[in-house]
This record gives sequence, structure tokens and C-alpha cells, in this order.
Amino acid sequence: MGAFSVVPRRAVWSRWAPLRWLTGFHRSALSQQGSTSVLGLLQQRKQPPSVVPRPWASRSRSRRALHAGPSSLQEVMLTSERYGVRRLPFSRVSDGDVAFFEQIMPGRVITNAEELKPFNVDWLKSVRGCSKLMLKPQTTAEVSEVLRYCYERNLAVNPQGGNTGLVGGSVPVFDEIILSTVLMNRITSFDKVSGILVCQAGCVLEKLNEYLEEQGFIMPLDLGAKGSCHIGGNVATNAGGLRLLRYGSLRGTVLGLEVVLADGSALDCLASLRKDNTGYDLKQLFIGSEGTLGVITAVSILCPQKPKSVNLAFLGCQSFAKVLETFATCRAMLGEILSAYEFMDEKCMELVERHLKLTSPVTDSPFYVLIETSGSNSTHDEEKLNNFLEQAMNSGLVTDGTVATDEKKIKMLWSLRERITEALTHDGYVYKYDISLPVGKLYDLVTDTRARLGPSAKSVVGYGHLGDGNLHLNVTAESYNHFLLDAIEPFVYEWTARYNGSISAEHGHAAVVCGYSSSLSP
Repeated sequence: MGAFSVVPRRAVWSRWAPLRWLTGFHRSALSQQGSTSVLGLLQQRKQPPSVVPRPWASRSRSRRALHAGPSSLQEVMLTSERYGVRRLPFSRVSDGDVAFFEQIMPGRVITNAEELKPFNVDWLKSVRGCSKLMLKPQTTAEVSEVLRYCYERNLAVNPQGGNTGLVGGSVPVFDEIILSTVLMNRITSFDKVSGILVCQAGCVLEKLNEYLEEQGFIMPLDLGAKGSCHIGGNVATNAGGLRLLRYGSLRGTVLGLEVVLADGSALDCLASLRKDNTGYDLKQLFIGSEGTLGVITAVSILCPQKPKSVNLAFLGCQSFAKVLETFATCRAMLGEILSAYEFMDEKCMELVERHLKLTSPVTDSPFYVLIETSGSNSTHDEEKLNNFLEQAMNSGLVTDGTVATDEKKIKMLWSLRERITEALTHDGYVYKYDISLPVGKLYDLVTDTRARLGPSAKSVVGYGHLGDGNLHLNVTAESYNHFLLDAIEPFVYEWTARYNGSISAEHGHAAVVCGYSSSLSP
């Protein structure tokens, strides 16, 4: 399918994207609280948990990134109320619209309210839309026909992949039509010589990796949500994950995309070339665009060969300074075989053990690091890893640790890191932040946030991809409290801006932080 027409930028935004982005967020003039403690502030302004902030309340209370623990889907607050936004003048879905879509894709038009519930709520159960219609196209042509019709009818559309996002961008804000890629799960081709995979956007990441492993290759990215997330959504959010240190970001490994624009025009940039300087690299516009410029329908991606030797070390460090020194040492000594360097604080391990009943083989350390090596020669790799571990232990960088080479044990150790997000959801409401910072400042934000909130927060934890300078800061509380949110935001965002960091490292920002991202830009 050729790039038979390209919609002008103004036209793309005029009818579709405004619902997702131009929703009237304003930076609140948060009161200067001076030296008043957060706990004192909460005590002065206590409010019963049953009171729900209204859209006309303080705007600072309407921006949040949290998880409502065990709440049912019906109890999740509507996105429109949570963010205090109004519906733009889009048309509403009629019986005639439903009939048209049934003609295009019979049996793949969902209108049943019960079936729609899980697709209206994000994975964290923090926001909820009220879509009355979900479409399940199987081809790019069907996506094109749907978007062309919606463009002409002025109907709002919300693309959705595996719905594993953490910032609310995969679910409707109001009653947008959900355009699901769940049935676009076909692998088109794989070239064993070049390692280039071409597939539809709805392919599940884990399924792609399993397919590639049979061919002696792997996907260049790995996420905790790999069992559910779609490759199209990964690309749309420019997901980072656990392998970025070794294989780089999707901006480098994605070679081509097929995208349908808002008016239904199909843009075919599905190249399988590693070098092409014949024009603008249009695919880069859509990587990380979070569905605002078009719907990704197919992906061409460069895949590395499957390592023949994988080792995993799980180590304990007595300070974050030691974590940094350990990283510098392992990067120097492990070189080309270093594929992941993750860190987590002791509070993360406490939550994983308490809520998920997982057992860590290394205990009694303030910080833990997980180091993965991947190579082609087990003898060579083990020798390098042993030399590094000996140096780390003898120099006092590491006080305890364990090494796994067996696949089952490797998965067990990885679960301690990958399931932290899950453990947090069992701890209460979660205020979640995805931050990029200079590596040396990474944990200072956790320390300062913990000191600022004191006992008003149940837990303040930090973990993430240290090799990428990516911190996942999470604050939990027994129940949602918008005054606690006022104490966290904009403090976290302003702290990040002070050190030239980013308030959206890999999760995207959707509606959760877009108001801050624009106001904090230099």
C-alpha cells in the first residue's frame, strides 16, 4: 500500500487529537506552603475519603497518577472528573454508525456494556472512560475505512493495544470509539539473514519473542508487561524496558512503519532498510506520538540474535553511591556482554515479599542491583562476570549476592524486579512517576520526596533502569488523598526540571503530565 495521500498537519489535529491533548489543562498556582510540613497540612485540611473532588475544584487536585488498589471497575473515577476536562464538540455514535461498522467488520463490533467495561479502564485502575463502542479491525484497509468514516462524521477515536499503559493514554477520556488492534496479530515476514521482522501492530510482545527464539533471535525490547502489550503500542509510546542498555531504543531498531492518519489516509513507510537517506524519516514522527498523529498498523523491526550464554547476578549494596560505583565498574569490566543493570531499594523488596510472597536470596541491604550478561561464549562470559564479582566484593562495593545461569532461576530473579509494579498495586493508592535524570541524581529525588511527605505517605520507593538514567518513583497511601497529591505535584516535576531531567522517560505522558510538560519546557 503506497503513501497515496498525506493529511496536512493542521487537518490531522483539527478533529482527532484535540480530544486527547487540547483539553484545557492549566498549571495550577499551587499555594506557597513555605515551611509548613505536609503532615501538618493534611491534618489542617482533612476531608472524608468519600468526598470526590469536582471538576470545578482546585486544578492541582485534578492531575494525578495513582492506582485504586482493589477497587472494582465501577468505582474507578471517570477521567473527565479526575482531570476536570470538558468534552469537545464531537458527534455522538448513532445506530446508523454502528450499522455502518457492522457492514465493514461483521461480528467485530462490540456494544455490550459489560464487555466494554475492562476496555474503558486503564491497567492501574486510575482512570475510566465511558465508550459505548469498540471496533476490532483485522487489516490496515479496515482501519483506514473506519478512520475515514469517523473523520467525515466528526467522531472521536481512541486507539488501544494491550491496554497495559501506566499513564491513562490507552483508554477513552469520554465516549470515544475504541479502536482495538487485538486482532491485528499476524506476522508478515522474518528474514533470518538480516534479522528483520515485519508484523502487524497487534502482535503481543511475548508471542513475537517466542516466535523469534525458534529462529535463533529475540526482540530488542523486553518489558514486565510483555505477556499483554502490543508491539504497536510499544512503538507508539517509545517503550524502553529492560534491554535498552544493550540494544538501544525503538527509534534505532524500528526500521519502518505503516500508519493510518486521522482522515483514513494510509502512510506506507514499512521499509526493511537499515540505510535510507532519500527523504525525511517520517516514521520518527509516530514513534512516541501515543496515537495522536495516526494509528500504527504494522511494524518493521531489527532483531538481534538470541544470546547463547545468559548470566544474572543479584547483588546487595550498602548505599546508592555504591550502586553507582558498581555500575561504573561492571560497565568497564563486562563491556560488550552487559545487557541490563537494574536497581531497586529495600522498600521495593519488602513490598514484593509481603504482597506477592516472593523470596529474595539476598537480604538486609538498603539497595539491590540486578546485572544481566548476554553473549555467545559461556566460558568467556562467566570468566568476565567472575572477575567483576571478585573485584566488587573485594573492594566493598557489594556485600552479598547470588548468580544464576539456569533459565528457571534467572526468571525467578527477574520476577523480583519485574513484579514491583504489581506489588505496589496491593499496597494501596499509588502515585506513579516515570523520570529521567542524570544518573548521579537519580535517587536524590526519592530521598527528598520521602523527607517531604514523611508519615503522610505509606511508602515512597524508587527503582528502575539505572543504566538508562530512568527512575520509577512511586508513592503509596492507605487511601486516595488529593492533599497528598498537592504535596507531590508539582514538587516532583519542578525538582526534575531543576536538574534538566524528563518527567516522561518511557511510559509516555498521555493526559497525566501533559499540563506540566508544556509549562516546564525551557
